[in-house]
Amino acid sequence: MAQILLQTVWFIPCYPLIGGVLSILWFPAVTRRTGPRPSGYLNAIFTFLAFVHGVVALTAIWNQPAQQQFIPWLNVAGLDLTIPVEISSVTVGATVLVTGLNLLAQIYAFGYMEMDWGWARFFSLMGLFEAGMCGLVLCNSLFFSYMILEVLTLGTYLLVGLWFNQSLVVTGARDAFLTKRVGDLFLLMGVVAILPLAGTWNFDELALWAQTANLDPTVAALLALALIAGPMGKCAQFPLHLWLDEAMEGPLPATILRNTVVVETGAWILIKLQPVIALSSIGVTTTIVVGAATAVGASLIAIAQIDIKRTLSYIVSSYMGLVFIAVGTGQAETALTLIFAYSLAMGLLVMSIGSVVWNSITQDVRSLGGLWRKRPISAISFLVGSAGLVGLPPFGCFWALEEFTSGLAESHPFLLGIVLFVNGVTAFGLVRVFGLVFGGKPKQMTERSPEVHWPFILPMMVLMGFTLHVPHFLAAWQLLPVASLNYTATGLLVLSTAIGIGTGALVYLNEKWEKPVRIGSEALQDFFAYDFYTAKLYRVTVIFAVGLVAQVISWIDRNLVDGFVNLIGFATVFGGQSLKYNVNGQTQFYALTILFGVALLGLIVSWPLLARLSLIVGG
Repeated sequence: MAQILLQTVWFIPCYPLIGGVLSILWFPAVTRRTGPRPSGYLNAIFTFLAFVHGVVALTAIWNQPAQQQFIPWLNVAGLDLTIPVEISSVTVGATVLVTGLNLLAQIYAFGYMEMDWGWARFFSLMGLFEAGMCGLVLCNSLFFSYMILEVLTLGTYLLVGLWFNQSLVVTGARDAFLTKRVGDLFLLMGVVAILPLAGTWNFDELALWAQTANLDPTVAALLALALIAGPMGKCAQFPLHLWLDEAMEGPLPATILRNTVVVETGAWILIKLQPVIALSSIGVTTTIVVGAATAVGASLIAIAQIDIKRTLSYIVSSYMGLVFIAVGTGQAETALTLIFAYSLAMGLLVMSIGSVVWNSITQDVRSLGGLWRKRPISAISFLVGSAGLVGLPPFGCFWALEEFTSGLAESHPFLLGIVLFVNGVTAFGLVRVFGLVFGGKPKQMTERSPEVHWPFILPMMVLMGFTLHVPHFLAAWQLLPVASLNYTATGLLVLSTAIGIGTGALVYLNEKWEKPVRIGSEALQDFFAYDFYTAKLYRVTVIFAVGLVAQVISWIDRNLVDGFVNLIGFATVFGGQSLKYNVNGQTQFYALTILFGVALLGLIVSWPLLARLSLIVGG
C-alpha cells in the first residue's frame, strides 16, 4: 500500500484541487439552502486525504534515494515540455508540511469565519494555494515552477481581496499582485534566457551544468539577477516588501499559510537555483546584500509597529532575509532547516494573535493588555511560538541558527554580527508584543475577552506540540549539529537571545516603565514606524515617473494619434459628401466627372514634360 501511494505521490496536489473545485460549487442559491459550512468541511476532508497520502508516502521514501517520474505534456517542434516530478524525503516531507498546516488553518477558519457567508470562495482559494505549493515542491522544472508561482500570485490577489467591499482590502490585493508581478517579470526573463544556455529547465540538470559552465561574466550576472528577482518578490524582500504588510487586510486564516509556507515558495526556488546564482559573484553579493538589508531593516521596523498583525509581517520578511543570506553563503541545507523550524513557530504565532484579533475591537497593541489570565492558551501559544522562532535552546530555530552562525563564524564575521543582531531584535520585539498584549493590567478593550472556542484551540494545541518537538524531528533526521558545535558562535547566539528577551522584559513587563515607551526621538520612531518612508519614496520616484510617462503618452494619443485618425476620417467624410452631389442619376454629370478625372490624371502624368517644355521656351 505504501509503495502504491509513493508511486502516485504526484496525485497529492490533486486532492486540494478537487476539494477547491467542489467547494466553489456552493453558489449563493445552494448556500441559501444548506448554509456555507458544507463547502469548508468538504475542502478540509480532501486536505486530510492529501495529508494522509503524504505521510504514508514519506514512510516509504524515508532513507531511500530520490526517484524521478515524468509526466508527458507537450512535445512539439523540438520543444519537450515533460513535467519532471522529484520524489524524495525532502519533497514529500514538504507536501506533508504544506497539507498539515493548511488542514490546521482550515479548522482554525471554521471558528474565525463562523459568521461569514463567503466560505465557498475562501476555501476554494485555500485549496488552490495548497495544490500550487504541493505541485511546486514536487516539480523539478524551472519552467513549470514559474507557472505555478503565477497561479500562487493570482491566489494571493484573490485571497487578500476576499472582502472586496472594503477599500483597504482592494488596495492591499492590488499592491500585492502588482509588486509580485515586478519580480515575476524579471524571473520570466531568466527562465527564457537560461534554456539556450543550459539546454534544460530541470533543476538537477541545471546544477550539473553549473559545475562546468563557462559563461561571460556579464551574461552570468544578468542571468543571476533575473533569477533572484522572482524570489525577492515572493519572500517580501526590499524593495519588494510592502505587499506583505498590506496583505494583512485579508482573512487571518489565510495569513497562517501566507506567513509560513507561501512566502517560502520563493525561498524554495532560490535554494534550487543556488548553483546557477553562484556562477556570478555579482549575483551572490546581491543575494547577500538584499537579505542582510531586509533582515536588519524589517526587524527594526517590526518593533515600531502598533498593529498586532504588522509586527509579525515584518518578522516574516526579516527571517526570509536570513534565508537569502544562507543561500548567498552556500548554506542551502541550513536554509531548508531554518524554513522548516520557522514555518511551525510562525504559524503558531499567527494563530495566537488571530484569536486576540477575532474578539477584540482593536488591533492596536497599545489598547490591549492583561490577557494572560483571561486567555492563557493563547498566551502560552504565543510564548511557545516565540521560543521556537529565536535562538533559544533547545527549541527548533536555535539549532538552525546555531548551524547558520557556525558556518558564518570563520568566513563571514560581519554577516555573523547581522544574524546575531536580527535574532536579538526579534526576541526583543516578540517580548514587546507579549508584554503589551498579555502582560500588564486589563484595559477598556480587554475587560471582557474570554478564551476562544475549540476551532481555535485545537489547531493551536496541535501546532504547539509540533513546535515543541522540532528538535526531536531534527534529531531523527540527523540534522542536529551536536558533534560540530562552534561554542563561540553558540554562546554569542544565546547571548543575543538573552539580551533581547531581558531588555524586552525590563521595558515591557515592568509596570513602572511608562507606556507607551519612547526610545529615541519622535522623528526616529516615525522613521521606523513608517517603514523608512518607503511608500513615500515610491510615490516621489517610481509612481511619479510612471505617472509622468503615462501623461505624456496620453497627450500623444489624444493629440497626435487621435488627430491623425480624425484627419483621415474628416477627409473621408468630406470626400464622400462632395461625391454624393454627383450621384444623381443624370448621365451628363457622370460624363463630366469622368472627363474631369481623365483631364486631371493626364495633367499629373504629363506634368514633367510640360515643365521641361516651359524651361525650353523660357530659354
